[in-house]
Amino acid sequence: MFASTILTSSKLKTQHFVLVPPNTSIEIFPTGSRRTYRRIRVSAYSKLALQSFPLYLKSNIRPIVATRVSNGDDGAFDATSQLSSPPPSDNEEVKKSTSSGLGDGYVALFVRMLGLDHDPRDREQAIITLWEYSLGGKQCVDTLMRFPGCLNLTVNLLRSDSSLACEAAAGLLRSLSSVNLYRNSVAESGAIEEINRLLRQSSLAPEVKEQSMSTLWNLSVDEKLRIKLANSDSLPLIIKYLEDEDVKVKEAAGGILANLALSHVNHSLLVEAGVIPKLAKFLTSYSEGSKVIEKEAKNALLEFVKDEYYKILLVEEGLVPVPLIGAEAYKSFSPDLHSWPKFPDGTEIERPSLKPSRYGASELLLGLNIDDKSINIEEAKIDAIEGEAMQLLLVLTGAIEGEGEGTSGSESSDSQQLTLLPWKYGVARLALILQLEDKSAIKRAAESIADVSINEHMRIAFKEAGAVKHLVRLLNCDDDAVRLAVTQALERLSTSNGVCQLIESEGVLSPLVNILKCSEISETIAEKSLNTIARILDPSKEMKLKFYDGSVNGSGKASSGVRNGVVSASSSTTEYPISKTTTRNDVLDSAFVARLVEILKSSSPSLQAKAASILEFVALTDPTMVSTISVDIESALDEVFQQKILRISGGDPDVEDQVSEAYPIEVEEAGLAISAASRLMTRLLDCQHFRNKVNPSHFIGLLRKILKSCIPLHTKEWVAACLVKLSPLSSDNPNLDPINVEVTVYETIPRLVEQIKTSSSLEAQESAVVELNRIISEEAVHSARAIVSEGAIYPLVKLIEEGSERAIEAGLAILYNLSMDSKNHSLIVDAGAVPVLRRIVLSQRPQWDKALHLLRNLPT
Repeated sequence: MFASTILTSSKLKTQHFVLVPPNTSIEIFPTGSRRTYRRIRVSAYSKLALQSFPLYLKSNIRPIVATRVSNGDDGAFDATSQLSSPPPSDNEEVKKSTSSGLGDGYVALFVRMLGLDHDPRDREQAIITLWEYSLGGKQCVDTLMRFPGCLNLTVNLLRSDSSLACEAAAGLLRSLSSVNLYRNSVAESGAIEEINRLLRQSSLAPEVKEQSMSTLWNLSVDEKLRIKLANSDSLPLIIKYLEDEDVKVKEAAGGILANLALSHVNHSLLVEAGVIPKLAKFLTSYSEGSKVIEKEAKNALLEFVKDEYYKILLVEEGLVPVPLIGAEAYKSFSPDLHSWPKFPDGTEIERPSLKPSRYGASELLLGLNIDDKSINIEEAKIDAIEGEAMQLLLVLTGAIEGEGEGTSGSESSDSQQLTLLPWKYGVARLALILQLEDKSAIKRAAESIADVSINEHMRIAFKEAGAVKHLVRLLNCDDDAVRLAVTQALERLSTSNGVCQLIESEGVLSPLVNILKCSEISETIAEKSLNTIARILDPSKEMKLKFYDGSVNGSGKASSGVRNGVVSASSSTTEYPISKTTTRNDVLDSAFVARLVEILKSSSPSLQAKAASILEFVALTDPTMVSTISVDIESALDEVFQQKILRISGGDPDVEDQVSEAYPIEVEEAGLAISAASRLMTRLLDCQHFRNKVNPSHFIGLLRKILKSCIPLHTKEWVAACLVKLSPLSSDNPNLDPINVEVTVYETIPRLVEQIKTSSSLEAQESAVVELNRIISEEAVHSARAIVSEGAIYPLVKLIEEGSERAIEAGLAILYNLSMDSKNHSLIVDAGAVPVLRRIVLSQRPQWDKALHLLRNLPT
């Protein structure tokens, strides 16, 4: 370090001077450099100055190493921080001379040597010297920045053909950008653009890449500059260097991305560029790697966790967000270390007939005594065992939340701290937290389970990890926040047919029914509870389970056992100790049924749909309960059928409502509630007691208006069925034709046309067009207008061109009926029917005569 060795002549002994003859070279021993020394050529211009330049001899050099220390809040790595050790007392004068006029003068000399009019080798040695000088700390950087042109000349040297000059220039920019005050100046000098150009070179020395990427790392600390970096050509280069062979380059790339992720506006750009999968690899790979890149990758990904959509992308990459609750909370967990081994989900392993060892060796060596011919442990169980063993080991050693598991920023509160773990260990950690006494920790763990249960793989993982039994147990907790998180987690897990069966076998219906009996429970908890019960009682669930390929592990006949002291497992069908009849009796409780009717009256459409579905199950399971359901059921159904969003009394919805962003969702929810209520009413109409007390005329009027409303087509099917079943009961309207016509026009025809448009099966399209032809031949006046209004002409022409012979014949018949009205001629012609019909006629296909009659009806 030159500035640290400059002394005034009055304070130097003669032996401290080195007189340099002209046209010779000198050896300098720098500090903070990879090389032990550099040989500097003395040009004619600088010869005189160097002859009087005071240098320490090699024996007197004391290296001073600059450390990279985090700059606190903004995460900057600043080369201006304190030196690793103070200089010795005998060098105090050397230290004082750093800022002397003589020292500054020599800095100015080397800055002038950066000029474009100097020899490239002199410029190279000058930039190397200034880089080494800048490593002395902030005081040296301040001195350099006082010289105009130093920054621009340094940036210009990034274009040098010399690898050493490029490395030194990038290194000097790294030192300058490490000071907060000068980052904007470095960016405004064009350093980012020049570094981008430099990094695109295919053959670039690792040292140059390291210094260049580190400069960008320092610049990315500033919020404005990180936005500029994300929107520039730098981003693809940074991502590319995540896979570089040099560890330092990868660390710098990870640090830049971690800083870029701190700005929320950059998230979409980073995700679209594919950052999440590349960073996730550093956390999910089990090979030894750089701790720095792992930390930076985790910091970046933790920023993405804050967005619900990006969190899903992280889970798909095999990462699980896990709350950090503090090592103190795990002290309440006491694993049973002396019991017979079992799987994490609670499945017991049968004890062998042999007498157990006095010292517990049979338990200890159980996992080693495996008969390879009979063992068939599922991969999910193996992963669950490994994850549980790892987490228990961390608890027992007190390292459950060790170094490296932290938050992405200092602003995160303790209640929001998260870490990211590979799914195998993250699932086991969350299952472990559910067994603790800290209610806040349990709540956060249940919320994480709900968040990451986005696919079948994760739901099965939680099942095997034993999380289901703990969630069901926690439903009896007296803390509403915990119950909300638990019901949400169970709702998400119940999406899986296999897991749903396990949830029921754990006895979940009883606590959920008790929760819903309480009228003071929040609507959110009620909704999650109803969703889970409705999934369990879904009549179509049994059929789905017949085609479900996968083991469902309960606590009856386990899928694993021990034969003669040997562990074995199989994928046989699970038998649960609690029969469905016993568990589902809780749903038939009269107080619970009354509560469901109350929910049907006064709740949101989503709750009404679930309540109606459960009431339908009750009516089908126990016909004697219909009398209980019939109490106030008419007013409840009336409330469902008159959804506010549909404006049924006034016909079509208001224009203001239609432009609302929430309007499509509200209409969908209202349609599902109406469909479920219509299905319930259709079931109840099989009971004489209900038929005697219901007012059919009132409900016929409501359902006819609903049929004409804007609810989704798929929700009108049960409305039409209920309407047809109510019609014979109405004395006011003995003629069924008008109702049948409305059902045909507003439900059957739209459904058939939708099937022709969207079905990928030619057989389904054929059956739809044949049925449509039958309808129009019977009710041509009413149905023709409905077929045209549904936009059926274009798909019919396409089907005539590409469909089967039967479909072509039915399609031609429909178009011929439509052509009887001249208003439809232009629509048929615009759909391209004429060329298709001519090809059929010219090729003399079996339908050529029908095609010819249709052509004669159309204008030529």
